[in-house]
Amino acid sequence: MRPVDRRWLVIGAPVLWLVLFFLLPFALVVRVSLSQSVLAQPPFAPTFEWQGLADFLGKLQQLGFAAYAGLTDDPIYVQAYLQSLAMAAAATLVTLVVAYPLALAMARAPRRQRPLLLLLAIAPFWTSYLIRVYAWILLLKDNGLINAALLDLGIVHEPLHIFATNWAVLIGIVYSYLPFMILPLYASLERQDPSLAEAAADLGAPPFAIFRRVTLPLSLPGIIAGVLIVFIPATGEFVIPDLLGGSDTVMIGNTLWNEFFANRDCPTASAVAVVLLVLLVGPLILYERMRMNEAAA
Repeated sequence: MRPVDRRWLVIGAPVLWLVLFFLLPFALVVRVSLSQSVLAQPPFAPTFEWQGLADFLGKLQQLGFAAYAGLTDDPIYVQAYLQSLAMAAAATLVTLVVAYPLALAMARAPRRQRPLLLLLAIAPFWTSYLIRVYAWILLLKDNGLINAALLDLGIVHEPLHIFATNWAVLIGIVYSYLPFMILPLYASLERQDPSLAEAAADLGAPPFAIFRRVTLPLSLPGIIAGVLIVFIPATGEFVIPDLLGGSDTVMIGNTLWNEFFANRDCPTASAVAVVLLVLLVGPLILYERMRMNEAAA
């Protein structure tokens, strides 16, 4: 195989993957979002059905944007978007604060101990995601293990009401996505040259100044990668709000589920999904531009 053929194979394989498993499904979702909701099977009337070019061009003039207009008419959707973004942002910040010291300790540990520490960091992946979330129900309930321990230690005099609140959702998201933040941070910190920190110390910089002016700036790519990896899926999280949240927890993942399966309103649900994807593509584009600018520099 010639080098040119290999290059096209390397480029074509991921492009084909994206087309088959991202662009085509997304195009189907957009198609459904432009359809009309009906009481039938499937519960929508397709806008596009190929019956000739003239018919197709005529259908373009009959596109239904009612599903998108309905997103602004009902405040439940705006509330779901805002609460999802706020919850994801808060969870991402807490996850970063918790994960950074852990990743830094792993990167500064003796080289022989790092594989074991890395193994412990990814150990939660060996257990089912659903089982791990269910375990937090037993921990956070009023009669759960956390409240029992706090009462026995005399820290509180009555059980803390954590379960079925936004705090429980925050805790669940931080716990579930913590390894996704640790891994890119560890990869970024582990590649740093120790001689840079040593040179700063020789010049009289205190430990905090070394961290602020050497370690932290050099780990910025890992921070950005970890933030994106946590924030994007946390925005559309469904299982954790459904199991740990209460009646005041309105996130976009639960709204999608209700529209698809409870209300059987596929066009509205598809419109919600399309708008969510558009909102999340923005940070990815900014990150990619930043990465390309750094590579060009």
